[in-house]
Amino acid sequence: MNAPGSQPGRTEPYRVAVLLSGSGSNLQALLDAQAQGMLGAEIVLVAGDRADAYGLQRALRHGVATAFVPLHHPRDSAVRAEWERRLADVTAAFTPDLIVLAGFMRVLSSVFLDRFPNRVINQHPALLPDDGGDTFVTSRGIVIPVLRGAHVVAAALRLGLPITGCTIHRVTPAVDDGPVLARAEVPVLPADDETALHERIKAVERRLIVEVVARLARLNG
Repeated sequence: MNAPGSQPGRTEPYRVAVLLSGSGSNLQALLDAQAQGMLGAEIVLVAGDRADAYGLQRALRHGVATAFVPLHHPRDSAVRAEWERRLADVTAAFTPDLIVLAGFMRVLSSVFLDRFPNRVINQHPALLPDDGGDTFVTSRGIVIPVLRGAHVVAAALRLGLPITGCTIHRVTPAVDDGPVLARAEVPVLPADDETALHERIKAVERRLIVEVVARLARLNG
């Protein structure tokens, strides 16, 4: 009998593509979970926009197909749109059921997202609300501003927030504003600098991304 939400008669693994720009520590968490039989999915592609992204080397060591898709002149809208089409073509060739943005430092528009409706998820190192608003109420009832964009760990420290965290969400054309799949709070400690705080957030992110991918694989695999 198929599990609720599964695809009847499906026998092939749930296929995951990962897009990244950096070291790939979240990718490593997924690869480790796959190797231990805990993911319920197969990572079929790792693609990056930077040649020096160490995550590409991690993928190669694990025998995962890799692709380097550089973006030249990112401020040129026509060049950027063509880059998104190329990235989408490369990704689509591996027929992923899910695309994980794991430290991918490019904003994807509908040029890419329309090719993979409801199949792209992102990790964001701050707490995002369910309603797309500008404030978030923590489990302790503390109201904090919602931090979006690329420098949210530094912003949490600059604003003196007592708590921050991370969010896994579906990606829409609006930046850091898609439906939330998982979220976890991380306290900001008095001695924290940006590096220390970010490392604690990333440790929680690694756990969350494995949990979310495994859950989606169970539901759709």
